[in-house]
Amino acid sequence: MVEVKTIQFDKPVVKGTIQVPGDKSISHRAIMLGSIASGKTTVTGFLEGEDCLRTIDIFKKLGVSIEQNGTDVLIESPGIQDWTTPVGELYAGNSGTTARLLLGILSGSSVNSVLTGDDSLSKRPMKRVTIPLQSMGASISGNDEGDYLPLSIKGESLKGIDYQMQVASAQVKSAILFAGLNAHGLTVVKEFAISRDHTERMFKQFGANIQQDGNVVSLQGGQVLKGTDVVVPGDISSAAFFMVAAAMVEGSTVEFVNVGLNPTRTGIIMVLEKMGAQVEVLERYGEKEEPYGTIRVSNSHLKGISIEGDIIPTLIDELPIIALLATQAEGITIIKDAEELRVKETDRIAAVTNELNKLGAQIEATDDGMIIKGPTPLKGAKLKSYGDHRLGMMAAIAALITEGPVEIENPSCIAISYPNFFEQLSDLIKKGEDE
Repeated sequence: MVEVKTIQFDKPVVKGTIQVPGDKSISHRAIMLGSIASGKTTVTGFLEGEDCLRTIDIFKKLGVSIEQNGTDVLIESPGIQDWTTPVGELYAGNSGTTARLLLGILSGSSVNSVLTGDDSLSKRPMKRVTIPLQSMGASISGNDEGDYLPLSIKGESLKGIDYQMQVASAQVKSAILFAGLNAHGLTVVKEFAISRDHTERMFKQFGANIQQDGNVVSLQGGQVLKGTDVVVPGDISSAAFFMVAAAMVEGSTVEFVNVGLNPTRTGIIMVLEKMGAQVEVLERYGEKEEPYGTIRVSNSHLKGISIEGDIIPTLIDELPIIALLATQAEGITIIKDAEELRVKETDRIAAVTNELNKLGAQIEATDDGMIIKGPTPLKGAKLKSYGDHRLGMMAAIAALITEGPVEIENPSCIAISYPNFFEQLSDLIKKGEDE
């Protein structure tokens, strides 16, 4: 039986101040690097989402001591060289970040393992990671020449690589850099468009010597990392859903505290500003590590724009909610160069187009994006989440502007990245009613 959640509002306004959960990408990497490094690591602000908890479970199976108390995590590791061979398979659930980065980490370790995932993750391509890793000497085998989970990884002695990226993917880049950390010689990764740089920033926090020169990242192998303290800022990809709500619902204003402002992730802010929303960055902190601060977003008249090129990797996870926003903007919004959406938790181009058109939107899917006409009044409908947390949250935010209720199939998938999403949505609406 499919779980269904019905959401309906009567002329809502969203107002208030919120702190969104910790950044998912940074939470994953904090656990991974704390487990690779020798000694003690503390993580503050950890995301208690299902994906990140899978990462913790896997490293426990590798013999790392990890104690989690809510958003605080204590890691005590002997270092990657003293991990123990796991008993049973390493299950990544629905987490592409866990699986792809682990392929790089495990390839250069001293253990043998089998990496698995759920049905959705088992359909996501892994060759983009396994091919460069195999050229470094990694021993990875499995379905369709290593393109799909489950995959067997035999820890080997690796050699550095000079690699030109084929896709703009922080997961691929990070997997190669993780492998390079334990490889002989120099590993160089060249990007045609700069993707998220959380891995590079956190390597430095753990004492690694990593060089960045424009689109080129290089790392000398054989470095030993030491445990440290990591503070995880709020996830701007999660905040994006309420940013869009504030931008498109008349009379709305929402302030976000301690939210990540990494420049490789702030494409959502640039898009909102270009579409005409009122966006203010009120405070900035932590520029040397992971920058964060306070942002205020308010409703304003919106216009359609073109979203393409180098900005796409900085907001790839935000494109579903941007598509909803575009239905309320005047004119045509074109999203292109976003082929990567086809191989996320689901084919997000097809899924977003199908579901928003059920609400009465005018969206045409293209090979690498969408064409959206607005402004369009939306009506209630029954929407599928496809088990994809971003699509589930998009459906819930759509209910703020639909005439009639929105029913969401499998809303529990939202807990992957935002366990208290519905609670915070209710709080913002209540605050709007009180004012």
